[in-house]
Amino acid sequence: MKYLAMIQARCGSTRLPKKVLMDLCGKPSLQRIIERVRRSNAIDEVMVITSIDKANLPILRLCADMGVRVGIGSENDVLDRYYQNARLLNPEYVIRLTGDCPCIDHGLIDQAISQMPAEIDYCSNTIETTFADGLDFEIVKYSALKKSWLEASHSFEREHVTQYIIHNPDLFRQWNFASPVGDFSGHRWTVDEPEDFEVISKIYQHFLEDEKKEDFDYLEILDYLEKHPEVAEINRGYQRNEGLQKSIEEDVIVARDIQ
Repeated sequence: MKYLAMIQARCGSTRLPKKVLMDLCGKPSLQRIIERVRRSNAIDEVMVITSIDKANLPILRLCADMGVRVGIGSENDVLDRYYQNARLLNPEYVIRLTGDCPCIDHGLIDQAISQMPAEIDYCSNTIETTFADGLDFEIVKYSALKKSWLEASHSFEREHVTQYIIHNPDLFRQWNFASPVGDFSGHRWTVDEPEDFEVISKIYQHFLEDEKKEDFDYLEILDYLEKHPEVAEINRGYQRNEGLQKSIEEDVIVARDIQ
């Protein structure tokens, strides 16, 4: 297997509990994400990884109904959750996605894969921020994921998976996938707050109900929001990567037994 997409998702979000299961125009939000990623021409398999908390059982049931492979692992050591599940399939690359991005664009992932230099260990569209928050993806060589799993010792590196790689450019060859249409990073298409879900719901309602279209891309979303700026204003006030900043502020060294 060359490209394994792994979507991290759980029901224990503190800011918007069970957001991955919230109804998004007739389907759970996580199902919408899975369906969008499955349209990729490059990805070999889509997998959902969640934590061992029993509150996540509805995620397992959803994945079973969809025929999606699901893995479980540590609640807080998400890097370990990724590595332990990825090593069972031994892909050449892991594509890290999160369950709070219902507008994720498979076309952008495919473009990044096709343009990424062969020697790169880590490719992302967030090394330099030019895309809307909510279009984030990371393409990690499996060998780099394993190295970071072995060496990362800070709690924020374990929780946020790729932080050890990002902060060690001397160890990992990195490449940024920049927006082909210029910087539109001021847009927020992620789901962390009730206002975020309101924005995403309006986007989906427009395309599913008005346009009768499920496979809409980021350019079409941009066009819709340019014509309806009042929608983009609904969640304008929230900070990007707030969870990561909080984890960095609370960082501790983690003692682990490598197995």
